[in-house]
Amino acid sequence: MVLPMQDDHFDIDGDTLHEECGVFGILGHPEAATLTALGLHALQHRGQEAAGIVTFDGRQFHSERQLGLVGDHYTNPATLARLPGHMAMGHVRYSTTGETILRNVQPLFAELEVGGIAIAHNGNFTNGLTLRRQLIASGAICQSTSDTEVVLHLIARSRRQSSSDRFLDAIGHLEGAYALVALTRTKLIGARDPNGIRPLVLGELDGKPIFASETCALDIIGAKFVRDVENGEVVICEMQANGEITIESIKPRVPVRERVCLFEYVYFARPDSVVAGRSVYGARKRMGINLAQEAPVEADVVVPVPDGGTPAAIGYAQASGIPFELGIIRNHYVGRTFIEPTQSIRAFGVKLKHSANRAEIAGKRVVLVDDSIVRGTTSVKIVQMIREAGAKEVHIRVASPMIYHSDYYGIDTPDPEKLLANQYADIEAMCRYIGADSLQFLSIDGLYKAVGGEPRNPLAPQFTDHYFTGEYPTPLTDLNGRQKNEPKQISLMREAG
Repeated sequence: MVLPMQDDHFDIDGDTLHEECGVFGILGHPEAATLTALGLHALQHRGQEAAGIVTFDGRQFHSERQLGLVGDHYTNPATLARLPGHMAMGHVRYSTTGETILRNVQPLFAELEVGGIAIAHNGNFTNGLTLRRQLIASGAICQSTSDTEVVLHLIARSRRQSSSDRFLDAIGHLEGAYALVALTRTKLIGARDPNGIRPLVLGELDGKPIFASETCALDIIGAKFVRDVENGEVVICEMQANGEITIESIKPRVPVRERVCLFEYVYFARPDSVVAGRSVYGARKRMGINLAQEAPVEADVVVPVPDGGTPAAIGYAQASGIPFELGIIRNHYVGRTFIEPTQSIRAFGVKLKHSANRAEIAGKRVVLVDDSIVRGTTSVKIVQMIREAGAKEVHIRVASPMIYHSDYYGIDTPDPEKLLANQYADIEAMCRYIGADSLQFLSIDGLYKAVGGEPRNPLAPQFTDHYFTGEYPTPLTDLNGRQKNEPKQISLMREAG
């Protein structure tokens, strides 16, 4: 079976998975907006289509939300001058369906009875559409299609007295995965879902607290990593009248076992970040080592599919004794989408982003190491490119298991029937479709051992791994309760941040 290609556009990144958001916030620093912009720049890999920053200057809130990259807007001194204040929060976003529009760009802000509040989050509420329907039925007016707005409505409708108590009341209604950051007139609040699916860290700079999706956002501004925000924890940082900052930790729900999303290690997090106490680079390198042990092959050179496959390829080369070479060169100056009006230009496809390093490939048996395969369409083009560069053999090794199931926690995945693993009866058929001489994936136990050191416990999985196993850690309320005329992948859920 040949997988369909788009007729009018070729999406440069259309055959990869996408994380939808990154968050950052800081309290009590005179350069709050600038530091937030730098933090968002470090988190740019988590979302490249829009960015926003909200600040508070002691009297009023200020908001700048823009489509495009952080560097396109927030390196401009005039933009930062419109964001005064000693407290700030920001967000980078990757939208997954429909048009990227300004009204969906976070942070979202509202003036409530308890004062102004801004909200941003990474993840998806798996009951977001259900809550939205209930809110609209009771008179709520929604201004966006982001499930983040649901949190604002829940806070507004809470009968609790303080903004903190209203926030706690609101998140008690949420299901799914989230790393939330909220900003009020005096507080910066961070929260993670009970399973800890999405990452959130607490940092400190000059005694001022910071929340960020990854530790790399702390590193860029010279901040100190304090600890991870724990699964199910709400951390409330408050500026007192005398300027002192207090930090309170609350765990409003019955504690459950932390289950970080495995794809943070496989693909999403930056290699120099530390997620849940584990080096992302180290984990990816061990994936390659385990892959070499599970799926050896006689070859002359190990080549990574850049950039995600590079650490695993280094591990594979070291474990196998096969030389590592940069046999594919990536063009980092290609945007996410390229318009291709004719079939002749469309044929360039992957070459817009990747080009073969012929000198390191010609006449050699090549092991291509990639982090994952989704639809397989990019793999087809890369194998063809390597063969055209003169490779004698092309063997694909994938540093994660086969993806069988869609995600509903903040990863943009195709419907299951469009995933390569569900298109073919066996791995040999997949290999023939891709055009490789052999194809092997890392086992689920091999991935677990690379990240956590122990094989997967099927009775109590240590990580969130449903895309490989079909075992979802939370209820899928929206999916199971969808109406007959609604698609399987509900657009609200896919646009969430």
